[in-house]
Amino acid sequence: MVAINIQPLIAIVGSTATGKSALAIKIAQQFDGEIISADSWLVRKNIDIGTAKPSKKDLSLIKHHLIDLINADDDFSAAIYKKRALEVINDIYGRNKLPILVGGTGLYIDALLYDYSFLPSSSNDLRMKLNSMSLSQLHSLAIDKGLALDSIDQRNKRRVIRLIETNGMIPTKSEIKANVLLIGLNSSRKDLEENIQRRIEEMFNMGLADEVNELANKYGWDCQALKGIGYHEWKLYFMGNQSLEQTKQRIVKDTLLLAKRQTTWFKRNKSIHWFLTPVKYSMVEDLITTYLNKN
Repeated sequence: MVAINIQPLIAIVGSTATGKSALAIKIAQQFDGEIISADSWLVRKNIDIGTAKPSKKDLSLIKHHLIDLINADDDFSAAIYKKRALEVINDIYGRNKLPILVGGTGLYIDALLYDYSFLPSSSNDLRMKLNSMSLSQLHSLAIDKGLALDSIDQRNKRRVIRLIETNGMIPTKSEIKANVLLIGLNSSRKDLEENIQRRIEEMFNMGLADEVNELANKYGWDCQALKGIGYHEWKLYFMGNQSLEQTKQRIVKDTLLLAKRQTTWFKRNKSIHWFLTPVKYSMVEDLITTYLNKN
């Protein structure tokens, strides 16, 4: 297992549409850093508009890592992410630069910073058998095996399947790695809603419908990429059962729910230094400068 050296690492976390990427670029420019994406959708190629993937201009300003790693329909996991991120971080250290982790996928960030030890995957045959079962059948199977359903989200079929596959075992984790500075961005409800509305409007203007249609035509609606927010909501539109405005509002609603889940995840972490947006950069600068002077 590749390990993170005991050197400074900054992580910028929070919900979608809070300005994490813009802040990360500013920090990287000032403190000679490189950005490591911690977003479960940015790893996929050809889903650019709906994921608010960094622009060519942003990519030219600062080196970004762990973006466009796999095809739209490939499998990927937090365990794979952790391995790749550790390799990138050590490479950045080797060039005497500052690694800046940025994203809203809490599991990816925690897997890395708290050194999650993931359980092995099950066989394809077992996974296919479990996938073919209904949620109620999976509940019955879990109960028969004596597994504690109350330890997971029982409405989430994937979580129930994983509980059965691992026979109730859970990943272990350690204390947060040394020399990590966690910065969290939080927006008021009003600002967040306005930011999300504006972002999605821009996505529509940039051609999100065409991007989704191309993916659906190439891979079909079961494609992994088309299960993401900003993508799966289009199926009814292209089937002729939903208007463009209804599609837009569904994406807004789902994005707000995502932001709520992300905020809940990160608020449990007492190591995060929170800043309300719009961020006063001088305060972030002072925090980072003090942190780096101690390391």
